[in-house]
Amino acid sequence: MAAVWRGQGKTNSIHMTQTRSRTRSAEWFERAQQSLVEGVNSPSRGAAVYTSGPILLERGQGSRVWDIDGNEYIDFMMSFGALIHGHAHPTLVKTVCGAMAEGSHFAAATSAEIDAAERLRRMVPSAEVVRFTNTGSEATMLALRLARAHTGRHKFLKFEGHYHGWYDPYLLNAHSHPPEQLGPVNNPARIPESEGIPPSIFDDVMLAPWNDVAALERVLKHHGQELAAVITEPIMANMGCIPPRAGYLQRLRELTQECGALLILDEVVTGFRYAPGGCQEYYGVKPDISTFGKALGAGFPVGAVAGSRLILERMQWSEKMVLHYGTFNGHRLAMKVVAANLEMLCAESAYRKLHAVGNAAIAGLREVFQRHKPKAIVQGFGPMFQIYFTDQDAIHDYRDYCKYVDTKLYSRFVQRLLDRGIYMTPSNGLHWIISTAHTEADVETLLNAADEACLDLA
Repeated sequence: MAAVWRGQGKTNSIHMTQTRSRTRSAEWFERAQQSLVEGVNSPSRGAAVYTSGPILLERGQGSRVWDIDGNEYIDFMMSFGALIHGHAHPTLVKTVCGAMAEGSHFAAATSAEIDAAERLRRMVPSAEVVRFTNTGSEATMLALRLARAHTGRHKFLKFEGHYHGWYDPYLLNAHSHPPEQLGPVNNPARIPESEGIPPSIFDDVMLAPWNDVAALERVLKHHGQELAAVITEPIMANMGCIPPRAGYLQRLRELTQECGALLILDEVVTGFRYAPGGCQEYYGVKPDISTFGKALGAGFPVGAVAGSRLILERMQWSEKMVLHYGTFNGHRLAMKVVAANLEMLCAESAYRKLHAVGNAAIAGLREVFQRHKPKAIVQGFGPMFQIYFTDQDAIHDYRDYCKYVDTKLYSRFVQRLLDRGIYMTPSNGLHWIISTAHTEADVETLLNAADEACLDLA
């Protein structure tokens, strides 16, 4: 179907796909449930999020994906942010083919892992040394173990609504819950996110609201000397996209230094997305330990821990070492991709484009909502943002999200977009991702689809 978007003084004829039947997706999903739990390998892909069943994707190219029924979509999920260069980028395809022909993995020292580590160190100011893992979850597990070994302390502070992987101690208050279950701000209720975790696991976990300097100062004043680390996302990415208040991360850095706790900056989502050095470069904050994943691998499974040599060298072989094994750590094929990916992100135009395309999408969506007048805001900037259906001017933290955001309306809105060829997860807790493959035309197609989807919500 053809549509015309008149926004920001432009008039363009844009082709917008009307998705056809998803019969084969439904058939394959039914088949999948015979072999896979819930028919998927992660709950975020299944019926808990896609209420009518997941869309089975078969191939991708650039900013576009095609499902098993042949429907075409512009992809704004980009593998939850992993695909910083979109799908099947020619440079990465060539890299993978060449590496595969020579041997994908040896579980031995290779020049590929050295090259990848050197490139990461050049980009991330705090990275004196690097250790590669296979996932972001593994990276945050290792970061906490290192912090405990280095400080000799066991307790750590995490924030409400932050997700640092599925490691047992992190799984407190990581997803939204009804407001009445949250408890007082000064003493949050502790809500485990999984069965199978002994309650004693959380004895060393302290919990606090995020983006609240007064609350942070209060907690660290009374408990700072007990803490091995404070772990935080620089931008809260498990409740959509919630940027830090001005000065918050800087004050967090000051307070952790004062009490001797290490600052772990979890950049699994934000790393290499906002700037070559991640959010720590963008906000001017130097953590003791950083964790990376997603965009680091440009679609390949990889994680990394980077930081002070003094801290990370506790992994050196000795009687009192911090143990970290892994057959697939520094996987040769993945390391080749990491090196090529980081080289591409060093191009002068990469971040300029990511921010320009993302900001155009944000501005255009705000104009759509202003015209149709649903109670909705678009929050974030540049290459990552989220839409909230709310009567609030902004969402600042976990409790705002739980109290004020209509997640069901968001899911309905995204379903309307899926029907119009825009691929996005209906989960409001995730976020829209811009890759270097997205174009101005993709944004205009999105705005056309959003324009029509708002009419359906009226």
